[in-house]
Amino acid sequence: MKANQPNILLLLPDQHRSDWIGCCSGPVCTPNIDGLASEGMVFDNAYTPSPLCGPARACLASGRNYGNCGVRSNEFNYPLSIPTYYQVLQKKGYFTVGVGKFDLHKDTSPDNLHWCLDGSRLINEWGFNAGIDCEGKMDGVNSYRFHGKPMGPYLSYLQEQGILDIHIREHDNRAMHSNAYTTALPEYAYCDNWVADQGLELLGRAPADRPWHMVVNFVGPHSPMDVTQNMRAKWEDITIPAPHNPIVPEEESSQRARRNYAAMIENIDRLLGRFIEKVKRRGEYDNTVIVYASDHGDMLGDHGKWGKGTWRDPAVRVPLIIRDPLARHRGVRSGALVSLQDLAATFLDFAGCSKLAGMDSNSLRPLLTDERNTHRDALVSELGDWKLAFDGRYKLVVRSGRNSLLFDLEADRFEDNDMGTRRTELIAKLSHYATPAV
Repeated sequence: MKANQPNILLLLPDQHRSDWIGCCSGPVCTPNIDGLASEGMVFDNAYTPSPLCGPARACLASGRNYGNCGVRSNEFNYPLSIPTYYQVLQKKGYFTVGVGKFDLHKDTSPDNLHWCLDGSRLINEWGFNAGIDCEGKMDGVNSYRFHGKPMGPYLSYLQEQGILDIHIREHDNRAMHSNAYTTALPEYAYCDNWVADQGLELLGRAPADRPWHMVVNFVGPHSPMDVTQNMRAKWEDITIPAPHNPIVPEEESSQRARRNYAAMIENIDRLLGRFIEKVKRRGEYDNTVIVYASDHGDMLGDHGKWGKGTWRDPAVRVPLIIRDPLARHRGVRSGALVSLQDLAATFLDFAGCSKLAGMDSNSLRPLLTDERNTHRDALVSELGDWKLAFDGRYKLVVRSGRNSLLFDLEADRFEDNDMGTRRTELIAKLSHYATPAV
């Protein structure tokens, strides 16, 4: 069975903006990500189905779009009634394993405020043979404050190490974006480094006679912008280009946040290298599909905005690189319109499985094998009361109770000039795809 089924390694950081990668002319040196790109395909037009953690990851797990995945915001839990592609791979004989911030269990009701409680109680239901569901940076502290004790594996680990007070104190003293800081935690205890250590140990459990699928959900580069001393050192004296149209003149706090964001990406790239080396040591590199993506991006001060949740490109456009060891072409860039949710059907295709009924996901393998160079007629992304449609050049944003917006991204990549009142024919054409799910 394994001879015909490749292993599949998915690395999924949280909130990694697509243009902050070396091979995409970004300000960060990412040799391991760039190495994947040189051996695989870079998708320049990849969108998230929703620019928010919970919905985006639910769309990925289910292969469904925002309106069908059962998760409308971060206050929803993933419905166990909706099958995941992990379950399908598991039934096909794959050893399925995952680690990090899955964001599939985010119940914030007063009686439950556990925010990604150790996934040992749900990891199997989602379709994993083994794994650790880690709380996020802010989530874990919020839960700790509510319960008076750590409720997730990462904070429990910090408590065991006698350094939980450092993490709590730093969290309480920070501001979401303007107060980026250098943590006093030792390198080994920094969250993404801990996630990588746990993931590498879990990967070591994968049987040699079965195909495996592993998902590594890094916590960074999500805010707060905390870095270790070693991560900070390189970036301390580097000036990163200012945000586009920041509304107000850039402050030092904004520059510090952007430097720390770059340092977190650089660290994730280093950790990616550790997973690649692990796969090589197992003798499985030539039979392993490796994918690098993110759930959504980050505005990083562009247009005066930080974080996600908006229809603008820095939030909805995501990095997507796929290394297929059997693909004929290497180092290829594709302009095809692809969605993060398409990974579900892609992975099932690699495993020889049909996609499930109800999936809105379409396999990307024909693009990888050069059977075609187009994929979707338009991409959609939505959240709450807005929905966008992007046809590769024009982006339409339909907003409930407000005027629609239309941008020509070929001539106006920063989305500064709304052309909606002048191009009603384009609005009519794209409106077919952009009816909000509300």
